[in-house]
Amino acid sequence: MIDKPSAAALAPTLLIDSDHPDVIAFAHLNARGTTERERAVSLYYAVRDGFRYDPYLIDISPTGMRASRVLETRVGWCVTKAALLTAAARAAGIPARVGYADVRNHLSTERMRQMMQTDLFIWHGYSELWLDGTWVKATPAFNIELCERFGLLPLDWDGRADSLYHPCDREGRRHMEYVHQRGSFYDMPLAQMVADFAATYPRRRATETPEASFDADVDRETR
Repeated sequence: MIDKPSAAALAPTLLIDSDHPDVIAFAHLNARGTTERERAVSLYYAVRDGFRYDPYLIDISPTGMRASRVLETRVGWCVTKAALLTAAARAAGIPARVGYADVRNHLSTERMRQMMQTDLFIWHGYSELWLDGTWVKATPAFNIELCERFGLLPLDWDGRADSLYHPCDREGRRHMEYVHQRGSFYDMPLAQMVADFAATYPRRRATETPEASFDADVDRETR
């Protein structure tokens, strides 16, 4: 049975702040097309490529996790970029929610491996948009420039089929695999995420260096 959207799929929340003026303006500018699906796809690419992916700049406070924060800083990571796509879709009148899964990421930087002490990325975020009578998944995390530098195939989305991470990179090396689905939510379950991050990555705060540059690390390790 298809889980039809409730009114919450169009409602703003503290973190999926689709009523924020900047989110509304972003949606108005980028939801282009004559059909809901076309507008959703247009929003997907605007979020995917319009904001740099940076997993070093993670602020898990309520302020740092809001969808509108990505518009302010012009950077995000999988959770916040999915929040922005979800918020923008709601602002454009498209029912949307966020989804999460635990994934194994086989391509990361040495700094991230030292910090995490695992290749398991918990609470990896994506969006689900209600299009043509069904939920369709979309993952807008990796901008196209980063994909090219990392040797990854950019993740396209047509609004019809689910768009999740490719299992392999351009060379056929394993990139990412989903190991546990956490489900779909109308709002970001931030309290649970914070608790799980603390339990899974106890070294995260101790090994963070504010001056670290994800772009510099990628450039050095992908030469």
